[in-house]
Amino acid sequence: MFSTSFKPATEVLTKTPTFFFSPTFEHYGTATEVDLFWTFVRNSVLVTVGAVALALVVALAASFAIVRMRFKGRKGLVLAVMMAQMAPWEVMVIVMYLIARDAEVLNSIGFLTLIYFVMVLPFTIWTLRGFIAAVPKELEEAAMIDGCSRTQAFMKVIFPLLAPGLMSTSLFGFITAWNEFAMVLVLNKDPEAYTLPLWLTQFQSAFGNDWGATMAASSLFALPVLLLFIFLQRRAVGGLSAGAVKG
Repeated sequence: MFSTSFKPATEVLTKTPTFFFSPTFEHYGTATEVDLFWTFVRNSVLVTVGAVALALVVALAASFAIVRMRFKGRKGLVLAVMMAQMAPWEVMVIVMYLIARDAEVLNSIGFLTLIYFVMVLPFTIWTLRGFIAAVPKELEEAAMIDGCSRTQAFMKVIFPLLAPGLMSTSLFGFITAWNEFAMVLVLNKDPEAYTLPLWLTQFQSAFGNDWGATMAASSLFALPVLLLFIFLQRRAVGGLSAGAVKG
C-alpha cells in the first residue's frame, strides 16, 4: 500500500511488479485535494476521540462497580457486557437508521459519536474490569482508613495504577471507531458529515479506480493508528494481556 502510493501512475498497474522506481507525491496531492478533506478529518477526530473519552469515563465507573460492589443482577450485567462485546454491530444498521430518522438526527456527528461510544463501551468495561480486579482491595481500604472517601480512594490510589489499562483500551477503542464504515455510510449522507472511511471511496471515475490516489489515501488513513500504536505498543500489548487474564 505504502509502496504503491509513491509509484508513478504508469507503474501502479503493470504485468510485472516494479520494486525500484522514482517516487512521486502526486497521488497524495490528489487524495488531499478532495473537496471537504479537512472537514472529513475534523469529523473523524471528533467522533473517535469523543466516543473513546465517553467510553473510558463510563467504563471506569461500571467496571469499578462490577468488581468492588455486590448488588442484585451483577452477574447478569457481566453476561450482558460479554454478549454486547460479541455482537456484530452491522446487524444493527437498519435499526440505528430508523432511530436516527425518527429522532431527526441523520447526518449528525453527535449521534454518530454516541453510536461509536456504545460500540466500544463493552470492550472497555471488560478490559478495565480485569485491571481493577488486579489492584489489591487492601490499598483502597488503607486509604479509606487514613481518611479518604471512597471516591478519593479511587482517584488517588486505584486510578493512577490503571494507566496501562487505560492506554490499551483507548488504543483499541480508537481503532474500532476510526475504522468504522457501515454506520456512517448509512446514517450520514450529507458530505459535510462524512468521516475519513467515506473519503476512501472518493477515488472512482468512469474509467475505474484511481489506485494510486486510493493507496495514498489509505496510507494517510492508517498513519494515525500506526503512530499511536508504535507510541503505545509496549503498554498496549502488556495491558491488554493483563486486563484479559487477571481477576
